[in-house]
Amino acid sequence: MSGVATRAPIRVLIVDDHPIVRDGITALLSRQDDMEVVGEARDGAEAVRSFAELSPDITLMDVQMDAMSGVEATRAIRTLAPAAKILMLTTYSGDVQASAAIRAGAAGYILKSAIRKELLDAIRSVDAGKRVLSPEVAHNLAQHALDDPLTPRELDVLRLVAEGHGNKTIAAQLNLSIDTVKAHLKSTFSKLEVDDRTHAVVIASRRGYLDI
Repeated sequence: MSGVATRAPIRVLIVDDHPIVRDGITALLSRQDDMEVVGEARDGAEAVRSFAELSPDITLMDVQMDAMSGVEATRAIRTLAPAAKILMLTTYSGDVQASAAIRAGAAGYILKSAIRKELLDAIRSVDAGKRVLSPEVAHNLAQHALDDPLTPRELDVLRLVAEGHGNKTIAAQLNLSIDTVKAHLKSTFSKLEVDDRTHAVVIASRRGYLDI
């Protein structure tokens, strides 16, 4: 006997609201000798339940899902198990969602557009206790690290702008004066470094403030 111990495979829980994505990742991971898919979940709430039942080594977590978002699920799982290793897998490279995921306890944040090797390497790295960020995500985080974030009320106003409402309607819906709405928009434009409503919505969506 050689006496060399064989390491148990990395047990992975896959969380995504698209069956085709779950199937694709399962097929990829199942071909790896050092990985084992132990479960799948369709949304954040199911992810929390599955984690509690399965205790996976790694949870691959989508960001945008119904019922409970990936960030909310990450926070809930880390409350249950502070040492849980969660790797966010998303189409969104914006700094806002990435920052929220990291604050919630995610150990990594990579894009679904990543090549297969990058995903596999990320899983192995997070399992080894390292942090992983896609280069594009890391760049966006660094670029906006010192920016003042939009306030909850500024986001309320901007969401209604994105829906096509004018200042008068926004003021009525939020029970604000028109001057207050204008002040929130002025502050939002300054923070996003834009000059008009259209570009504010575009940049806010790109950075992850809005899901449109």
